[in-house]
Amino acid sequence: MPLEWRRALAIVAHPDDLEYGAAAAVAEWTDAGREVAYLLVTRGEAGIDTLAPGESARVREAEQIASAAVVGVGSVEFLDHRDGVIEEGVALRRDLAAAIRRHRPELLITLNHRDTWGDRRFWNTPDHRVVGRAVLDAAGDAGNRWIFPEQLTGTGDAEGGNGSGGGLEPWDGVRWVAVAGSPEATHAQAVGASAMARAEASLAAHRAYIAALTDQDPADYARELHAEMADAVATRFGGRRGVAFEVFPR
Repeated sequence: MPLEWRRALAIVAHPDDLEYGAAAAVAEWTDAGREVAYLLVTRGEAGIDTLAPGESARVREAEQIASAAVVGVGSVEFLDHRDGVIEEGVALRRDLAAAIRRHRPELLITLNHRDTWGDRRFWNTPDHRVVGRAVLDAAGDAGNRWIFPEQLTGTGDAEGGNGSGGGLEPWDGVRWVAVAGSPEATHAQAVGASAMARAEASLAAHRAYIAALTDQDPADYARELHAEMADAVATRFGGRRGVAFEVFPR
């Protein structure tokens, strides 16, 4: 896994997406002094059948902030795209490009943008596919001053600008996009026992969401799931437990 970076921005569709894949790697990275921020495209309002959307959004936002803190992430931002029906297109790319220009990461992290999950060919959800692809596109958008120039300082009357300047600068510093959960993984970040334990605790922090999925205790659920994922990576990457990514260099 490339480690020649100091700042990363993780962009996913829903609260809990990172905890079902990348959190153990995030714990390793923050322990090493790297900066990682989270951006959630929705607030997860459609994710719990027994809660009305407004209440679900409130609960899941709080759970995500607590979950991120467990793995050393203090910056957690939410956009307000609609859970379950995130629209592919320019509006989403614009929001993501603005976040990239603001955070100025060298590494972008997202979740599986491909049609299916794993060898068993489970169909992926539209939100994951749309957001993952938009992150790959926005990595380039952020560095081009003539794309979304209204976000930039001193754009004046540049085509597409609003004449007021948005206070940002182009950011062409993204060197890699790392996609967690991809069935076409190319790289892996090894994780130790401490990072694994923190990743388990970060998933278990989504108590309301897990309770809607299973009667199992959240800590037991998280422990079993992370062990299964880490062991699967070990079979492909030299016997070492880790988190797998499909890495796109830029």
